[in-house]
Amino acid sequence: MQFRDLKKQYQVLKTDMDQAMLDAVASGAFIMGKQAKELEASLAEFAGVKHCISCANGTDALTLALKTWNIGPGDAVFVPDFTFFASAEVISLEGATPVFVDVDADTFNMDVKSLNEAVQNTLLEGKLTPKVIITVDLFGLPANYPEIREIADNYGLRILEDGAQGFGGEINGKRACSFGDISTTSFFPAKPLGCYGDGGAVFTDNDEWATILDSLRVHGKGSFKYDNVRIGVNSRLDTLQAAILNVKFNAFKAYEVADINKAADLYTEKLKGVVKTPIIPEGFYSSWAQYTITLANREQRDGLQAFLKEQGIPTMVYYPKPMHEQTAYKALGYGEGACPVTEHLCETVLSLPIHPYITEEEVQLVCEKIKEYLS
Repeated sequence: MQFRDLKKQYQVLKTDMDQAMLDAVASGAFIMGKQAKELEASLAEFAGVKHCISCANGTDALTLALKTWNIGPGDAVFVPDFTFFASAEVISLEGATPVFVDVDADTFNMDVKSLNEAVQNTLLEGKLTPKVIITVDLFGLPANYPEIREIADNYGLRILEDGAQGFGGEINGKRACSFGDISTTSFFPAKPLGCYGDGGAVFTDNDEWATILDSLRVHGKGSFKYDNVRIGVNSRLDTLQAAILNVKFNAFKAYEVADINKAADLYTEKLKGVVKTPIIPEGFYSSWAQYTITLANREQRDGLQAFLKEQGIPTMVYYPKPMHEQTAYKALGYGEGACPVTEHLCETVLSLPIHPYITEEEVQLVCEKIKEYLS
């Protein structure tokens, strides 16, 4: 059994995928070729925004957004404590300061009460200027944008949606990567929409920001390649990866998101009353980057993970360590209990195998083994 079966996906898409890759190589335009432009147009239309700017990876996508807004030293950027390191790393790389916010125990996403308190405390302390909220659509579920937007508007903050795991998610029919003032996603292979290497994209409705983003990703170019009007970076999408994504995106839209939701629903049905399963709020729709259960304590979680491994069932812990406890952020001075929900989740969460091509029999087997261990 595979945790996320990319080999099976390739076999299903093989004919179209092979042809797309051959066409990309034959074109001779290996970086940001026509396939990349086609992809950008398709993704923007799907997300419901005016502009999609592709780039080299999801981390760069966040970096490009912060650079566009001139975020730097003295600025406070609010970010969930329960997420992958890149969500905060990009803040520090710009010289700004991450302010860690606790998450909701049911959705795993940024807790609005904790966010509001973090903004107020930062203002009262007076050392940093609140500028941006980086939301994270964790495990495929969009963050609580209706309430986060209220807080952002109240304090004059911008929202940067980290949709690396959330592409394909929705709130009341509005799609992920359209909720931020700028939004981003990642095409890392294991993401809901992934390529065969690294890739990313930035989304916005703002024409001026889109122009700056396009410039920044190519060394700060101006009217042509050798007219450099700002200090930028080298973050372009390979044509080959764009060609792969165009094929995958067709499958993603046609059936993959629907099929992975069927698998998630089956997990929830089979595990009801056995363990705490993910909770999807009313009106929300997840693209299920991960299906994550919550156990009673670390001992039970680690024991179950070891037992499932013996049965040939792969699992992962996302994430074993809060952001504020990372060695790189010790100097910020967060102590134990700073984000209690995050600390508890890091002790108790376990992600199960899930992907659009998982079979009902495989889901059934995982659930049976979980019940066997916990009984």
